[in-house]
Amino acid sequence: MAKEPTAAPGTSGLSVEECQDMIQKSLRTPMVKFLREKMEKAGCVVGDNFIKAAHCDKKISGYYAFGQGIIVCSNHLKIQDEVNQVVINKLINLYDVCRAANLDWTNCAHHACTAIRANHLSGDCHYKRELLRGNVKIRGHEQECVKRRVMKSLANNPYCSEAAAKDAMEAVWDVCYNDTQPFDRAP
Repeated sequence: MAKEPTAAPGTSGLSVEECQDMIQKSLRTPMVKFLREKMEKAGCVVGDNFIKAAHCDKKISGYYAFGQGIIVCSNHLKIQDEVNQVVINKLINLYDVCRAANLDWTNCAHHACTAIRANHLSGDCHYKRELLRGNVKIRGHEQECVKRRVMKSLANNPYCSEAAAKDAMEAVWDVCYNDTQPFDRAP
C-alpha cells in the first residue's frame, strides 16, 4: 500500500522528500517526457536533477531560477497532480527560455508571454481545475483563468507594476496565446 503524504511540519503541504519523490514520478508522465524530448531536440537537455523540491517562503507553487533549475515548492502542494502541473508549467517556461535566446525576465512583455503560454498549454486552466478552485463559469473560463494566473505571476516580478503587467499581457495576448509550440495545438 502506498504511503499517504504527510504535511511538512508547520504547513499543510508536502515535505521536501515527498515532493522530490513526486517529481520523480512526474518525470515519467507522457506530457513531461514529451516536453523534455522537445527541449532536447531544441538543444536544451533537462536532466533529472534539474527539477528540485524546496520549502518556499513565498506563496507560490514553483518557479524557474536561472542557474538553479526548476524549483517546486513542496510546502504549497498536497497531491501528485499539483506537482505534475507545476513541473509541466515550468517546463513550458523553460522551453521558451531555450528557444528564445533573448528572453528577458525583467521585460514584462517577455514574462507575460511565457506565463500566457505556460498557463494555457499546461492544462492548469482546465475546467476541472477551475471548478476545484471554486471558479465556476460556463463560457470563457479558460482565458479568464490564464489572464488571472498571468497577473499573479507578473505580480511576483519586481520589474512589473500592476499597470505595466496588464498592459504587457494585453499587448502580447493574441500572439502568445495562439503560439502552441512545441505542441501542434493546445493540449
